Amino acid sequence: MKALTWHGPRQVHVENVPDPAIQEPTDAIIRVTSSAICGSDLHLYEVLGPLMDKGDILGHEAMGIVEEVGSEVRRLERGDRVVVPFNISCGNCFMCGYGLFAQCETTQVREYNTGAALFGYTRLYGSVPGGQAELLRVPQAHFGPIKVPREGPDEQFLFLSDVLPTAWQAVEYADIPPGGSVTVLGLGPIGQMAARIARMRDHQVIAVDFVPARIEMARRHDIDVMETDQFDQVPEAIRDLTDGRGTDSVIDAVGMEAQGSPVSHFAHRLATLLPDALSKPAMERAGVDRLAALLLAIEIVRRGGTISISGVYGGMADPLPMLQLFDKGVQVRMGQAHVKRWIDDLMPLVMDTSDPLGVLDLETHRIPLEQAPDAYRMFQEKRDGAIKVVLDPAGGARS
Repeated sequence: MKALTWHGPRQVHVENVPDPAIQEPTDAIIRVTSSAICGSDLHLYEVLGPLMDKGDILGHEAMGIVEEVGSEVRRLERGDRVVVPFNISCGNCFMCGYGLFAQCETTQVREYNTGAALFGYTRLYGSVPGGQAELLRVPQAHFGPIKVPREGPDEQFLFLSDVLPTAWQAVEYADIPPGGSVTVLGLGPIGQMAARIARMRDHQVIAVDFVPARIEMARRHDIDVMETDQFDQVPEAIRDLTDGRGTDSVIDAVGMEAQGSPVSHFAHRLATLLPDALSKPAMERAGVDRLAALLLAIEIVRRGGTISISGVYGGMADPLPMLQLFDKGVQVRMGQAHVKRWIDDLMPLVMDTSDPLGVLDLETHRIPLEQAPDAYRMFQEKRDGAIKVVLDPAGGARS
């Protein structure tokens, strides 16, 4: 099969690799019909290279058609159309019993003391081959895959794999009081959907971004946007809109992608250039996060308010140990999304023909899998209005 593989910082290639096969009775094999590029894939593309291996298959937002199931997978059959959650969870363990699917004890990567395994995402999370490929082996398929109707465009359902549950959890964790206010930092896919969800709940939403295409998309959905890259001016401007207090809540939908931290950006680049023996400890134990978004959130939120962090951080020795806090979710307001926990809330909205969340207005580009390296460059450079890029193994293109 063809798959997108990692070969070094900013070096990804589409190449032929062996087809996946059933390895455990709880596995399934799906033929991928759509696989999105996520902002956190860009961390692998540039920042987290020391934790990758050459030939790793990327991608954790995939859907497709079931080709084969293991002997213990009774809820799926060949021909079913499914969306695959980005975290791999069993549904039966202690953590899954509490709905903490991102901390599944069956798939936890204990070698690194991290949470549930993820598709296509570094040794820290199990090095499980990802979904930017023609075929995908899905472990724990007796629980994980989400069955969706066989009719309807992939774009209607694909974002149940990550974007929609992550945005929903971000709003839940923000704990916005009834009729309250929230600032959403960053209007990438998560920020777009978090802003729409919060607005749907009748909250005052103020979004902050400086990328024209993102701002235009948000305004199509009646989101108030503060358009600026002068972040030092944002807290005072938001206080002026909120009786001098700041918003009740802030959603950090940026994470370590934040602009405005040139020293940390240099540390990112330096870590990727070190020999493996040095770069891996540097990534695991050094402060490599760009904390501009988090520091901005702290300035913006009102006293006694809530910050919800959905953007990924990766350092262990930053002013806060963000990797450990994010991974373990020791504060209730951050952590990987517990995808299946939110599907019952989201499915009626996704199935609603009026499309209340605008899921059909998120994808900006559909690109053949063979052109994935160009798509990564375009997305990383924020060119051509790229907000959400979807790869099509069958070769379809749209922009």
